[in-house]
Amino acid sequence: MSIPKEPRQLMINLMYLVLTAMLALNVSAEIINAFFALNKGMRNSNGIVENSNGLVKQAIDKQVKAYPNANNQRYEGLAAKAQLISKEFEAYMNGITGELVTAAGGPNPKYNDGRPIRYKDKDVTTNMFLKGGKGAEIEAKIAETRKAFLDLLSGDAVGKTEMEKQIALMVDSIPADSKAKNWSELKFKQMPVAAVMPTLTKLIADTKTSETALLNYFFKQVGGTDIKFDQFKVAIAPKKAYLIRGDKFEADLYLAAFSSNPGSNVSISANGQGLALNQGVAHYETTPSGIGKQTVKATASIRNPLTGATTTAEGSFEYEVGEKSGTISAEKMNVFYMGVDNPVAISAAGVSSNSLRLNCTGCESLNKQNDNNYVVRINREGEVSLTMTGDGGFSVTKKFRGKRIPNPVPMTSFQGRGGPATTGQMMSFTGMLAILENFDFDARCSIQSYVLFRAPRREDPIQVNVSGFTNPEAERICRMARPGDQYQFMEIKARCPGDAAARNLGSMGFVIR
Repeated sequence: MSIPKEPRQLMINLMYLVLTAMLALNVSAEIINAFFALNKGMRNSNGIVENSNGLVKQAIDKQVKAYPNANNQRYEGLAAKAQLISKEFEAYMNGITGELVTAAGGPNPKYNDGRPIRYKDKDVTTNMFLKGGKGAEIEAKIAETRKAFLDLLSGDAVGKTEMEKQIALMVDSIPADSKAKNWSELKFKQMPVAAVMPTLTKLIADTKTSETALLNYFFKQVGGTDIKFDQFKVAIAPKKAYLIRGDKFEADLYLAAFSSNPGSNVSISANGQGLALNQGVAHYETTPSGIGKQTVKATASIRNPLTGATTTAEGSFEYEVGEKSGTISAEKMNVFYMGVDNPVAISAAGVSSNSLRLNCTGCESLNKQNDNNYVVRINREGEVSLTMTGDGGFSVTKKFRGKRIPNPVPMTSFQGRGGPATTGQMMSFTGMLAILENFDFDARCSIQSYVLFRAPRREDPIQVNVSGFTNPEAERICRMARPGDQYQFMEIKARCPGDAAARNLGSMGFVIR
């Protein structure tokens, strides 16, 4: 099943999965009401998506009208067919829903959420979708509609491959641990009417999101996502932003938005000097007479080939002329951490980058990435020195602090850090984690061991020694959680990159509500 990109649709899908899972526990009035609230929410969401799809189709029509050609008109026709396929499937599913409501006794006058009279009945769904064959019919309809969507891209292998991943409408595979013999049993066997109605509505939602993916793709093919030139800025690309006295300043000036239309008329200048254009780029050079801050002001004028209007834009660039200098900077902070890659950038004004060399004292390794970037690794705490050298006796040294990675925060798999917890949270426990919060490096710490202690209200306490982040016995006693129980995770030990031995992260406790 494809995962929708829209947050609203993603939330509805997750709610649907949670409510379906809860059926296995207890079909309470609250769950039943939640199913019909979910069904109503999905129908509202479907209406929003349908309106959005209509706007995309209007944008496609407008784009084709502005740029009429055979290719664009073909995609306009495909967009119309995608809408027809979607509407036909929606009408079919609405018919199935109507049949289900009728079979379940018709609309319930006590409610205004569309539920039928026998909304808890499981025999109605089993008889209709399994014995009556409606489930297999829907399964075939889903496959047929999905194929119809993909057939719109016949001859477009790249587009078809892309859409196969984005079209949400499909027949779900049967999970390995399911006892269902086929898709119809998986979806409808002994399911109450209340659970089946949002299932049918969700299939309509999947169809509409599939339609969205196709319309967006067709919009892209007619140039709808291309940025049409209507504004621009002049840009300056200097060869050097910092010069030594007597050096020549050189820069390329170009348009941030450039039209290759032969009818476009572009002129550009820098500090009042008109410049010749070569494929949209003008070259400017000057030799500064002094040191300090210098400014280049550029002006560009262009005639938009679509509107015929001429627009003028201005830009400026400041650079500085000075003496030789160099810098060594850690790209994260003025600290090197043990066990991770510490990126370092170097620069030197007035010194050829080809001659620059970097040496390290106190490093485990120093690896060059390119002319200006290195990666430092250390294996101990203390002072680390980096020295940059270059032509003409140039040398700069900078000292850094070598430190261990900070202590991670112990956290349970349900993101608990101690305090009150529900039985559901504790029963969902699958392990202990060590999280590095607000740490800029891509590093992970792992739990080495801990002691799990359960103190139930009226039973003997249980203790489990865990090696690693979990074990079956720890998960078993967590599934025994009852209100009033106390759980203690003690002597939590974790190991981070660069650690010679595991570090103690302390303890945390939970009281089950």
